[in-house]
Parts: sequence; structure tokens; C-alpha cells
Amino acid sequence: MGTGRPLLVGIVNITADSFSDGGRFLAAEEAVAHARLLRSKGADVIELGPAASHPGAQQVSAVEEIRRLADVMDQLVAESVPVSVDSFLPETQRFAAARGAAYLNDIQGFPDPAWYEELAGSGCRLIVMHSVQRRGPATKVMTDATEVGKGIEEFFAERLAALETAGISRERLVIDPGLGYFLGTEVEPSLRVLASLEQLKARFDVPVLVSPSRKSFLRALTGTSLPGIGPATVAAELYAAWHGADYIRTHDVAALHDALTVFNALEATKGGA
Repeated sequence: MGTGRPLLVGIVNITADSFSDGGRFLAAEEAVAHARLLRSKGADVIELGPAASHPGAQQVSAVEEIRRLADVMDQLVAESVPVSVDSFLPETQRFAAARGAAYLNDIQGFPDPAWYEELAGSGCRLIVMHSVQRRGPATKVMTDATEVGKGIEEFFAERLAALETAGISRERLVIDPGLGYFLGTEVEPSLRVLASLEQLKARFDVPVLVSPSRKSFLRALTGTSLPGIGPATVAAELYAAWHGADYIRTHDVAALHDALTVFNALEATKGGA
């Protein structure tokens, strides 16, 4: 396993319509309790999502995103929990940075150069995500896996250069190639991206985050509905960890943490045999 265990990013969706747990953590006390549970199970970072990004997700204003985040962020930051905020709205990102977020995760990959100077002055690490949509949440589109691969390389080459030129150091950047509907409706683009993580890391020499957790391509590949997709998720996550993912964003931190513990113990035993 490349450079040791990846950091585990536990997902807390503060939304009404997230595809796997919408409405469960809308109340601040429920969100904080779930974040604490994920931390106790091995999460290194807690990512708060104030709006869903799946196809057909409800649009949420920055005002509403901030309202959902405020109390939860305050409690977690006060407990020294590393917090990531998943939003592509600059107003929400600005709020999160000022409120103590350690990471900003933008599914649009920070597309607005007018915002770069302010980003450069913040202390957050930036998770720069690629999607075939480029703007807005995921949509259901047919794509060609070969073209998606070329698009990922072109996107990160352009976007990382633009962010660095604006004064954002490379040490603050993390890239996420996107998976599932962010790459298209077919299974192959997601499989190709996961199978080429080592090449992606070598090409851009920055940490890579992936999030196969409960994604559409796993459900399509296995013919399994959402409640039973846990084993397929862990399989994809273990593969990503073995092939160099630096961060894995997941709903079920306990399952991945335990799987990595066993996997690493076996590898260490084999190495010492």
C-alpha cells in the first residue's frame, strides 16, 4: 500500500434529500452526534454537506447552507475536529473558511478566478473535484470512458496551474477525479478512473481523494440496491487504498477502518514472514 493508510473522511449530510441518508442529520444535534460517532470509528476528517449533489437534487441557497452548517461547525471546530465543507457556493465556502474549516471541497473544482485571491488568503486545503458536468450537481449523461480520461487530465492540468498562479500553494491542493454520475451513467468511466489512480498521482504529484461510497456505478456493476451496497463499497475503497488514494471519503467509516486494519495486518505479517 503506497504510503500507508489513507485518511478517512466521514460524510455527514445535513440535507433533506441526500440519496443514502437524506433527512437523518438535518438537526444540528443529530449531525454532531453522527460526526462524533464517525470520529470514534476512525474518521480523520468530518465532511459536512449542506446540500445534495446527486441528479435531481434540490437547489439550496447559500443562506440555507450556512444556516445548516453554523451550529454543527461551531461544535466540531470547538472540539478540534478537522472539518471539511462540501459546497460549490463561494458564499458558503467563505463562511466555512472563516468558521474554522480545514478543507473546502468543491465539486466544480473552484471554477471562479475572481475568488482565487480570497482563497489564497485562507488557510484551508482545497479539494479540487473533476466532473464531466463542470458546473452544478451531477446529471445523468452518457460519456465515453476514453474521452473522460482525457478530460480529467486536461481539467487538472488547467485548474491546478490557475490556482497556483493565483498564489495557492500546491501543498494545499487535493484532487478528486469524481466517480459515479460525475463521470457519466455507464460503469466503465468509474472503473477506469479507479484502475488508474497511480498514474493520476504520478501525473500531478498531489494527494488524491476518491469517494466510491455507495455510488451508482457499484450498484449497476453488482445489481445490488442501496441497502446492500456496503460490501461492494468496501471492495472499491480497499482497491483505492492499495493503489495510492491519500483520502477516502466514505459513509461507513467503521467498515473501511476495520477492513484496512485487517488488510494492513496481513500485509505486515507477509512482509515479516
